[in-house]
Formats: sequence, C-alpha cells, structure tokens
Amino acid sequence: MNAIPRLDGPRQPTADGRPARKLVVLLHGYGADGSDLIGLAPYLARGLPQAAFVSPDAPEPIPGQPMGRQWWGIRSFSPEERLAGARKAAPILDRFLDEELARHRLAPRDVALLGFSQGTMMALHVGLRRPEPFAAIVGLSGALVAPELLPAELRVRPPILLVHGDSDELLPVASLFDALAGLGKAAVPATWHISADTAHSIAADGLELAIDFVARAFAGGL
Repeated sequence: MNAIPRLDGPRQPTADGRPARKLVVLLHGYGADGSDLIGLAPYLARGLPQAAFVSPDAPEPIPGQPMGRQWWGIRSFSPEERLAGARKAAPILDRFLDEELARHRLAPRDVALLGFSQGTMMALHVGLRRPEPFAAIVGLSGALVAPELLPAELRVRPPILLVHGDSDELLPVASLFDALAGLGKAAVPATWHISADTAHSIAADGLELAIDFVARAFAGGL
C-alpha cells in the first residue's frame, strides 16, 4: 500500500507573533506553487490579525516543466478527469489539514480554506467531506467537481463564498453558477460575487470580500 505523501509549503505567522488562534490555508492553482498565494498573507493579515497562514505546494510536479505544481494533471478539462484528480489528491490534502490542526492545536472551526482555480476545486471537494466543518471556504475563480455526487457524499455545510471574474476565459463565469446550482441541490448555502472586468485572477474587490467573510466566520457571525 502506497504511503500518502506529505505536503508542506511557505508559512506566515500571526501579525502579533503570538501563537495562532486561527489558521487560513491557501490552496494555489494549476502551474503555481505555495509561494504564489502566500504573497496574499500580509494583505489578508490586516483583517485577520489572529491568523497564521500556510500555502502548501500541490503534490505533483508538472511533467516537462521546471517549475509549478498541480493537484492533478490537466489534459482534457473533462468532468471525469477532474473527479479522478480530485479524488486522488483528496487524501493528501486531508492529511495535511489534519497535521496543521495538530500543529497549531486548533479546532476545525478555527480554520478557513481559501482556494484559487484548481485550489478552489480542492477546497470545495475536501472541505465538504470532512468529519467536522471548517469556519469557512472561499473559492476564487474555480469550480465544483462532480456536483451530482455531492448530495450523497456531503458531510458538513460550512459557510461558502464564491468569487469569479466576469471575463475569465479559462474557467468561464458560468462555472460559478454551476457550482451554486450544485451546492443548492445539496442544501449548502453559498454567498457569491462577480468581479467586473476581471479575467482568471483575483480582483481587489473579491479579496476584500474574502477577508470580511473569513473574519465574520471566525467571529461566529455567519
């Protein structure tokens, strides 16, 4: 039996240097690595002063490329490929999350997942199937993998915020509405926002909404 790989990546401690009372896990997209999203941590920390941040490198290198990681390989963009990839990567991310909870001595309610693109797919796929809900899941420019399976596999209903650019050519904004429909069929409420004139990226307005959403979730206000 193959051992589950261990993830790691760059970290940022709390703004005041004290032990973390909250944790934000940043899940990067295809072709990036943990150093990509950890760059958001200083900005996020302004509104989340009690939080530490970690951005794990996805488990797989991209074949033929000297840099960049992937949660799974992309060849066809098919629903079947996404599901197989998410299922393969899920135990690896689950293990990392369990280790981070133990490392910081935090409960799931003290943790938020924030994903971008393929990282959003992982955040939703794993975060909705955990034994206990996280404080929040924020999905930026992503999609919901295999929405038809969610009602049968769902275990928790954490607060969810989905943000998408209206000019995203890689994952069109229809992905947001498909995700909302899939979540709705599983009775998972979600808040959403569309960033104007935004391609496959993170706009300032979406990031501000994410900070406010996570802060309210950590305070028990959602």
